[in-house]
Amino acid sequence: MTIEKLQPAPTGKVMVYAPYYKTNNQRSALPLAISLYERGSVEGAREIEGGRNIPFVATWSVSSLPADLTRCRFQFDGNADLTYETGMANYEFVNFLIEVLIGFKRSRIVDFSQNFYKKLLNVEE
Repeated sequence: MTIEKLQPAPTGKVMVYAPYYKTNNQRSALPLAISLYERGSVEGAREIEGGRNIPFVATWSVSSLPADLTRCRFQFDGNADLTYETGMANYEFVNFLIEVLIGFKRSRIVDFSQNFYKKLLNVEE
C-alpha cells in the first residue's frame, strides 16, 4: 500500500493523540499519520542534494498509547551495515510521520526530516 492510498484513522484513535499536536497542519495530517503508524513500516528515499537519493525501509513497533515507546529501525540501500535503530515516545514518532506526510504532499518523495535523522544517528546539535 502506498501513502496515497492511506485511509484516515478512526476518530477515537485520533482523539487519543490530538492533545499532543498544536498546529493546524499537525492536526489535519494526524488521521493519516496514525494510519501510517499502524502499518508499522514505510519505504522511501533519503534525499541527497546534488546526489542520488538513498532508498530506505523503516519499520517500527506499534502500540495504541501515545506515551508508549516506539522502537524504530531503518535500513538504507538494502545494506545490513547501514541499519540504525532509535526509540522514542509514540506521540513523538507520529509527529515525525506527520512531517513525512506534509513533505510527501510537497515533493512526492517519502522522506523523514533532518531532525528525525539527527535523532536516528544520535547527532547532537
